[in-house]
Amino acid sequence: MDQQMSYFLPPITNTLPTGNCTLREVYRWITEDKSLETVTNELCAFIREDRIAEYRQLKQRQLPFVTPHGVFSRRKSDALISASGLVVVDIDHLASLEEAEQLRDHLFEDPYLGTRLAFVSPGGLGVKLFIPGDETVRWAMSYIQLLYADIAPTYAEYVQLAFAIATDCGEAGRSDFISLCEPSPKFNALHANKLFSSALRTGNQNVHLGTAFHLAKLAGVEIGFKFQGFTKPFSSHTRVSTYNTADTVDQAHETSDRETEANDAPLHIGSEPYTSLPRLVPGYPWPSLLRDILGFTDNAEQRDILLLTALTALGATLGKTVRCLYGMHWIYPCIQLFVIAPPASGKGIMAWLRKFIEPIHREIRQQVDLAMKQYRQDLAAYHALGKEKAKMEMPQMPKNSMFIISGNNTGTGILQNIIDSDGTGIIFETEADTITTAIGGDYGHWSDTLRNAFDHAGLSFNRRTDNEYRECDSTFLSMVLSGTPGQVAPLIPSGENGLFSREVFYYKSQIREWIDQFSVDEVDAEKEFHRMGYEWKATIDQLKCRGTITLRLDERQQAAFNDSFVRLFLRARQSNGQEMNSSVVRLAINLVRFMEVVAMLRALEQPELLLPAQGINSDNLKDKIIGGWELHITDDDFTALLTMAEPLYLHATHILSFLPTGEITSRGLSEKDSLLSSMPDEFTTVQWMEAAEHANIPKNTAKTWLRRLCDSGALLHGEHKGIYLKPL
Repeated sequence: MDQQMSYFLPPITNTLPTGNCTLREVYRWITEDKSLETVTNELCAFIREDRIAEYRQLKQRQLPFVTPHGVFSRRKSDALISASGLVVVDIDHLASLEEAEQLRDHLFEDPYLGTRLAFVSPGGLGVKLFIPGDETVRWAMSYIQLLYADIAPTYAEYVQLAFAIATDCGEAGRSDFISLCEPSPKFNALHANKLFSSALRTGNQNVHLGTAFHLAKLAGVEIGFKFQGFTKPFSSHTRVSTYNTADTVDQAHETSDRETEANDAPLHIGSEPYTSLPRLVPGYPWPSLLRDILGFTDNAEQRDILLLTALTALGATLGKTVRCLYGMHWIYPCIQLFVIAPPASGKGIMAWLRKFIEPIHREIRQQVDLAMKQYRQDLAAYHALGKEKAKMEMPQMPKNSMFIISGNNTGTGILQNIIDSDGTGIIFETEADTITTAIGGDYGHWSDTLRNAFDHAGLSFNRRTDNEYRECDSTFLSMVLSGTPGQVAPLIPSGENGLFSREVFYYKSQIREWIDQFSVDEVDAEKEFHRMGYEWKATIDQLKCRGTITLRLDERQQAAFNDSFVRLFLRARQSNGQEMNSSVVRLAINLVRFMEVVAMLRALEQPELLLPAQGINSDNLKDKIIGGWELHITDDDFTALLTMAEPLYLHATHILSFLPTGEITSRGLSEKDSLLSSMPDEFTTVQWMEAAEHANIPKNTAKTWLRRLCDSGALLHGEHKGIYLKPL
């Protein structure tokens, strides 16, 4: 009974905990605190009088609350310090206080579910349960299902049940809904499926799985909870739990038991894949600068992150210097990278590359400072002219140019910074929520800017203060972001949003063992990256003096590139329908951009890879007047980068499962894709299940995937039962 949790003083908008408390202390507050009892009585009166708006306002203003799932540094799903081992079941919309009290006592005494706390909600028409374990919700559904009662005898209850399961389980709850409704003599499978699809599409966030408990009770299904540690149930005079807070802390940390899942469970933010996602070309001898950067860590995932961040940062510094003709458009090495990892997983090393590019940023800012100083002098001289000002043109304020564009800005502000910098720069933020908080309601400008930047499109805006129109013809913006799984959706609302397909994603797993930080070499990494950055800036300055550099793949490389992406595109369509088509198309563009960077780095070591462009006359060559260059990539570098396509595709597919999309609402997408890819063109059910077991995928989940792949046409049934064929 000593489970620790955070408690918060009202109002409900408070995000910082007041302190920690135990479950026993919560019990005492509920049963003994007279001020809380007074507020609760007033809330019950509002409910009886149907004064719902006043009820909600009072509850939010005056009731304290706790985070049953554990101790948090702030009321945010990614701020968990220590878990309590508790989750919350919330049963609402009961008929009366008497019914709520009876249901509380009944659930409290159940010998199977193991409730630690059961109490009536403040309004008197609901019951809240603190239950041990992380898989309770799924188990409770299975428990009802096993009892096989007709729990939805009327149409109204039938609809309620559909919304309840759709809200909390998503598509993965469809089979549960069907099984619960089958005992009814009025059951119609077609209608049940149509109703559940409608519930998924429209949603009703006020109806949760607690409704299933209530309907089960009405049907005579014995579901309840036993109480451990006290001799009686909690009083009906109580307060609201954090299950009702905006962050749904308890729900965000629920995970399903992978060995007992009846279906692929809906994704919970922060879920790890069943098997480790693939690494990027481990051990490959990259050009020396990349090897130096990767040498700062021995961890495989961190090396991947450093590689991707370095390629993005280096591409940003190259800007307009290097290009490649792809799809009848010039493509420049401007990459948008998003690294996702649970809190404290070591993604902070990305900040080293920010130090690397700071010398370029500092020089630009020094130039702006000098220009502003001159502007102020010219403006003072202008104002000193008196009447003669009419004959003179007023000095113009210089552009506020920069290279590193702050994400702590509005969408409009970021747009203005990019235009002031002639469309060139990089957004570099190691906490994605910095941007989410800053842009607020200006999301439209942020989203449009990034989408246009990917395609090197022009940008424009009107400055309202002086009605000045500002624009740039083309954009060469890069971006480096990192964040937790919960920070993805606020910036990329769904897989259907154009931003998703434009990003290069990498998912880093959580750290599972302590790493001795004293055992590493005594090197100031930030200082070393700063030093390397100054050396690279000198190289960039020289490259820009050479003129335009164009990467050209030879015919063999082009054929290999096309062949690889034809297969990947087909595979994506077979595994995920239309969800990943755009991502594969744009992943190809991002790989070309990676090739531009690596080819340029290699050419600095092997000058024969950089040759004067064809068509330059001999006299200009003799005089070393060369306005254009052709850049070639070695076969080894080309192959290494091309092999990154599959890992990056799988990482993006895993991130897709975090988002509310039209077709995919369940986790395990990358594993399903990998499992299908590993099978031969013709295979048996036994082969499929053996491969799933080897990949640590639950048995029932693998069965569900097989069925869904057949339903979608990604697999065909063979001539005999248990034989499956991949479409040509």
